[in-house]
Amino acid sequence: MNPLNELSAVEAASRIERGELTSEALLRACLDRISARETVVGAWQHLDAEGALVRARTLDRGPRRGLLHGLPIAVKDLVDTADMPTEYGSPIYAGHRPVADASCVAMARRAGAVVVGKSVTTEIANYTPGKTANPRNPAHTPGGSSSGTAAAVADHMVPFGFATQTAGSIIRPAAFCGVVGYKPTFGLIPRAGAKPLSDTLDTMGVIARSVEDCGLFAAAITGREALRVTRANSRASLRIGMCRTHEWPQAQPETVEAFERATGRLSKQGLRAVEATLSKEFAGLVASQIDIMGYEMARSLAWERFERGDKLSERLRGVLDAGWQVANARYDEAQAHAARCRAAIADMFREYDLLIAPAALGEAPKGLAATGDPLFCRIWTLLHLPCITVPAGVGPNGLPVGLQIIGRAGDDARLLEAAAALAPTLTG
Repeated sequence: MNPLNELSAVEAASRIERGELTSEALLRACLDRISARETVVGAWQHLDAEGALVRARTLDRGPRRGLLHGLPIAVKDLVDTADMPTEYGSPIYAGHRPVADASCVAMARRAGAVVVGKSVTTEIANYTPGKTANPRNPAHTPGGSSSGTAAAVADHMVPFGFATQTAGSIIRPAAFCGVVGYKPTFGLIPRAGAKPLSDTLDTMGVIARSVEDCGLFAAAITGREALRVTRANSRASLRIGMCRTHEWPQAQPETVEAFERATGRLSKQGLRAVEATLSKEFAGLVASQIDIMGYEMARSLAWERFERGDKLSERLRGVLDAGWQVANARYDEAQAHAARCRAAIADMFREYDLLIAPAALGEAPKGLAATGDPLFCRIWTLLHLPCITVPAGVGPNGLPVGLQIIGRAGDDARLLEAAAALAPTLTG
């Protein structure tokens, strides 16, 4: 039998509901794992073990609160919590104590979740890493900016946790750490109380060890029961587009191999998996995403840049200064370009039920000074589409390689169901 901390969230929730497992026992197993591994992984910015134990005991004594009753979670340190510091990965906010939970945290607690602590984020969810290492090999990056959540989940410290994505901050770290990342349709999970970077890109999501666990978490937060993967999954009628994207020449050999292997496996099982080519309109979409993100982030972090710039890393100062150089007309055209591509991708989804594309250039790069390139995530974030990454192989250093499954905007329930059905084939 697996240790309690290795249970899936769905299984742990079921055992708690049947009275076969207590929240305190599950939490203690998770805390034991954290105690054993945190010095290696460095997933946590702040832990509240005692507060979590009090919460777990209270839940064990009382009635069932909701879908997350008794389940430990991580909260990315970009997301406000009223009972513990929220520092956004920056010395500017050292010791910062919000007066309220972010809406998603409040809803998670209402559904019975136990917040274990705040997971490490990069500097204000940008490019400068925190202390977190990849639990698969601590000499390699875990990705970012949701580095702590991805590492904690991959190392069985918690079953799942909150993550955010503005470019590739859910999908890439999940792929690098060999777990499942779910970036919902833009706006599906409220982001009130998360540090804003980009008004038209920031997306709240979840990292877990299975698609089913992602669905459970999202259903609990949104109240959308359809997001739970509970139905019998039928793959036979799925129309799957294998989408290399215009960025394909940047894919590393391990990603190319994973993509081609997935195509072969799906076809061998009788599924319709055919090449899906994005039109020329999409060729410059990465550049549009970079312009929009830079423009909006420079304005969202104007106080930090102009009033506390000496406490920002040189790299982040450079990123913000570059954002101020994006002219209004250039920003407006980038947004118009995004709107045209959203219309075009909606037409494309009349032919396909879902797309499969690379999640990252390859396996996690060596070193902890950078978090890897979000190239293969940028366009899907800008298009506001729901995406799920699942493990799909290993690279030359034995580290995970992921592929992402992409659905039409607003069709998250169908995407989750399909991804759960396809994950065993893609993972192999």
